[in-house]
Amino acid sequence: MRETKESIESHLRHDAADLKKLGYVQELLRDMGGFTSFAISFSVISIVTGISQLYGYGLQHGGPLQMSVGWWFVSLFTLTVAMAMAELASAYPTAGALYHWSSFLGGRRLGWFTACFNTIGQFAILAGIDYGLALYLVSLFGWAAGMAVPAYAVLLLSHALFNHFGVRVVSALNNFSAWYHMAVVAIFLAALATKGFAQPARFLFTFHQADSYSPPYSFLIGILIAQWTLTGYDASAHVSEEIVDPRKNAPWGIVIAVAMSIVFGSLVLIAVTLSIPDIGRAAAFGDTAFVEILKARLGTGLGGALAVTIAGAMWLCGLAALTSSSRMVYAFARDGGLPFSKFWAKINRAHKTPSNAIWGLAALAMCLAVSVDAYSAVVSIATISLYVSYGLPILARFRARRKGHDRVKGPWHLGVLSFPISVIAVLWIAFICVLFVLPPNTQAGKMLLGSLTVLVLIWIFVADRRFPGPKVKF
Repeated sequence: MRETKESIESHLRHDAADLKKLGYVQELLRDMGGFTSFAISFSVISIVTGISQLYGYGLQHGGPLQMSVGWWFVSLFTLTVAMAMAELASAYPTAGALYHWSSFLGGRRLGWFTACFNTIGQFAILAGIDYGLALYLVSLFGWAAGMAVPAYAVLLLSHALFNHFGVRVVSALNNFSAWYHMAVVAIFLAALATKGFAQPARFLFTFHQADSYSPPYSFLIGILIAQWTLTGYDASAHVSEEIVDPRKNAPWGIVIAVAMSIVFGSLVLIAVTLSIPDIGRAAAFGDTAFVEILKARLGTGLGGALAVTIAGAMWLCGLAALTSSSRMVYAFARDGGLPFSKFWAKINRAHKTPSNAIWGLAALAMCLAVSVDAYSAVVSIATISLYVSYGLPILARFRARRKGHDRVKGPWHLGVLSFPISVIAVLWIAFICVLFVLPPNTQAGKMLLGSLTVLVLIWIFVADRRFPGPKVKF
């Protein structure tokens, strides 16, 4: 045990010295291991959350074909994004993560816009998760529709309290969350397989839509279910300053979380889709389709019990999302990138958590969800904003390579595959950013365009003069 303790202390000293080379002192509690790095991204992705919240949307825009071909279509491209990001996480292990990557490789202006989009996406994903859970609880327990907003406020409050009072508790819950998600999937598969499926395997390749769009377009906008689910894996990078040996553990956390989510998500989609007795009736349920299919196939008792386990997964997902997003805000504010930066960068001395960033994000998430009409628009805003912030540092790396500035490489590297994988990742991000602002999600496009306009004006008239960027320049 003594050797193990000495080894850990040696890693902590090395990691603190490594962080100092990047310009920052160790303020956050570095107490997370490799499994926790994977667990936090796996929890934010939360296949159970994303699939259950948008399953009805997927049925209406592609049906069973969306759950089979659509899922793997998105998954393979998303994996290229995750691998490109993992390389950068290994090279620059800071809490600022994507914002620092863009700054180091493309300059402080690109870093500032990356941070802004990531921050928008972070609180939008938090809003999407918790507001989706609130709507889910209202439907599950038969509450009045007006209870959704109060339930949402309580959920945000619970996540803020846990994150405020200690990283050790949150770390333990994230580790539990990873096992919990896998256990829920196993129970789902066992229950549905024991009952027997309602459809043959060929049913997975049938197309269904409940909209007036052309079939190809309907299918394309339906991939939002997969892309929304496979989002948030930058969490492993955001907690780099709390991970032991982050140059190895952070990138592996990203890639393994995405890969396992793809496999487990596919199994859930196949099992639930093959359990649909009537596709037209299932699609008509809309947002509650996932739960209604479970109840119809397994009965109210067992189906309802499984529906409650989904709520638990959603809550754990929201907890991890707030952990990740608060680190991004803390890191950006630490470099003077936000109004009242000193306030947002303040660390709670007793608990060593960025408490002001935690509560500020919870408040912003509350405002977003109650100001957007369509839930799919909230999801689109979160997905696009995050993927823009994923794409900008990868794009910046192309420029750095061309100028011979991309000299920093971590132990996790793709070698000769690095460039082609990065190209595919950027092209995919560009594609989905256009796709997800088209009908029926035009409100998301308007809000994002408005946000971009405001950000450009802020940069020109304020941030360009006041924002110094990261402390270390590469």
